Formats: sequence, C-alpha cells, structure tokens
Amino acid sequence: MTYLEAILMAIVEGLTEYLPISSTGHLIITSYLMGINDDAFTKNFTVIVQFGAILSVVVLYWRRFLTSRKFYYKLFLAFLPAAVAGLLIKDKIDALLGDVSVVAYALIVGGIALILIDWILARNEGKTSASSVSIEQLSYWQSFLIGGAQCLAFIPGVSRSAATIVGGLGVKLNRKAAAEFSFFLAVPTLTAATGYKLLKVIKTIEPGQIPLLLVGNIVSFVVGAITIKKFIGYLSRHGFFLFGVYRIIIGVIILFI
Repeated sequence: MTYLEAILMAIVEGLTEYLPISSTGHLIITSYLMGINDDAFTKNFTVIVQFGAILSVVVLYWRRFLTSRKFYYKLFLAFLPAAVAGLLIKDKIDALLGDVSVVAYALIVGGIALILIDWILARNEGKTSASSVSIEQLSYWQSFLIGGAQCLAFIPGVSRSAATIVGGLGVKLNRKAAAEFSFFLAVPTLTAATGYKLLKVIKTIEPGQIPLLLVGNIVSFVVGAITIKKFIGYLSRHGFFLFGVYRIIIGVIILFI
C-alpha cells in the first residue's frame, strides 16, 4: 500500500463511517478498484483506520461523554449484542470482508429499505414527532434493541450506521437523536473491533507500515468530523431517500462490473 492509497482509503472511511451507506463496503470496493483488496495489510488497515473516525465523535461530543452513568449503561447494553455475536462469528465475518458481490447485494437491499423507511416516516411525520423520545428518555431495553439491530452490520455493505439509525427510529427516536446515538454507539463498538484486530495482527505489522496507519487515522479523523457535522443537518431536513438511491446505483454498478 502506498501513501496515496492509504489517504484515499482513509478519506473513504471518514466519509462513509457515519453515513448509512456502509464504510466497510466502500473500503472493500475502493481496495478492489485499486487492486490491493487481497493484500493482508489492506484488510488490517481497513479496520485499524477506524480509530481516527472514533476519535472524531469523542472530540465533537465530548460533553455528552461527561454526563451521567445512565448514558454509559445504555451504551453498554447497546454494545453487548454486537460484542457477543462478533466473538461467535468472527471467522465468518473475516471471510466476507473480501467479497465484493456480498457488498453489492447488501447495498441494493439496504437502499430499498432506506427508501421505504423514509416513505413511512414522511407519511407519519406528525405522529412520529409527537411521540418521539430523546436519548435521555431512552430505556435500557430500547438501547439493547438498537444494539440488536447493529448486528446486521456484520454483513459487509449493510452499514453499521444505517442499522443503528433504523434501530433508533424503531424505538421512537427522531432522526437527529437516532443518528447521534448511532455515533455514540460507534465509540465502544469500533474501539472493541479495532482494538481486537490490532492485538491480533500487531506482530505482523512491519515498521514501514506504521506511518501509513498514522496518516490514515489522521485523515479519517478530520474527514469523519466534517462528515458528522454536515450529516446531522442534512438528515434532519431531507431524510434517507438520496442515500437509498445512491446505495442502489452503486450496488447495481458493482454487479455489472
């Protein structure tokens, strides 16, 4: 992997980690187009570069992470399903990480789902806003259910962000609150996944690859922070429709290619 390839991969990570379009799927596609998808370091880079994106949430929402213990209880319960499922099926997950066709089908199906959800939300807009709950009002059981939805993201192309935002909407969070809870849940989830991967492969990382990882994480941090700020405003005003259409178009193009 060259520095240019590392920067491009990091930009894709920062742009897509918190959008409902699948960061893993886009990283697999990007590495495939650059011809480095079969390289072992590329697969490690794909996971480790998430550290920068994680840090962007902590920096932007640092006040939220200094709130009550209940906030951390909710995050823990939401994180638990993915932690357990990840340990049980980690080998199958690794096997899927290089399969572009899986990404394509997941993008298409997820895109259709986002368009349908956006249509349903538009029809029930008055009722939804009246009955919506805030993150502070979220129960422990509702937090756990959002975590259950997050497990769908083990399929490359589904999108962790999309799964958790939809899970949040399912328990009556509004779009903005659902997106923010998805950001917060990314911190323990991605930290655990990235930390586990790093411990597993640290002995295989060569000295010359360390600068690539550092540059990648710096770039994903900056791009991730910008994306989060822009995404919240866009989602609150416009919803999921364009994301759904984008997913379908990209998925179809991949299948044809």
